[in-house]
Amino acid sequence: MSRIGRKPIPVPAGVKIQLGTAVEVQGPKGKLSVPVPRGIRFEQKDGVLNALRDSEEHRALHGLARALVANAVRGVTDGFKKELDIVGVGYRAELKGKTVVFALGYSHPIEFPVPEGIQVAVEKQTHLTVSGPDRARVGQVAADIRSLRPPDPYKQKGIRLVGERLKKKAGKAGAAKTAS
Repeated sequence: MSRIGRKPIPVPAGVKIQLGTAVEVQGPKGKLSVPVPRGIRFEQKDGVLNALRDSEEHRALHGLARALVANAVRGVTDGFKKELDIVGVGYRAELKGKTVVFALGYSHPIEFPVPEGIQVAVEKQTHLTVSGPDRARVGQVAADIRSLRPPDPYKQKGIRLVGERLKKKAGKAGAAKTAS
């Protein structure tokens, strides 16, 4: 039996759940819909949501379905956020309406439209916070922003997630020795 699939999902006060072919979760931060795979069903009683599977054939999707619904419940109550840092001389970001304008060392500014349901906050021009109720979309938007200028392995310049560990490479070694 799946350990994750068996864990009950506590439903906080103020969160409404509708069960069907998709689990509709509505809370203070928004509304999310999670499709339920065939063979998995959800039961709600006593303020707790349980994921049940029909047979052993559906065990691979048991924990997945439970985790997706648990993320939706957490998203509509607390929300998710990813923080990014911009490192580099002259690298900066600026919020203009529903668009973030980046100066990342290219010959032109890069305009990044913020998707619906996602909020982006720019602090001190070099620190961004991407937040929203849908965990997958927040992570994808953060990855899309990071891909505009991934961290350089030599000088460590670029856009990185806060807490991301980078491998620093050594530059050219031994170039002065060969010219004798």
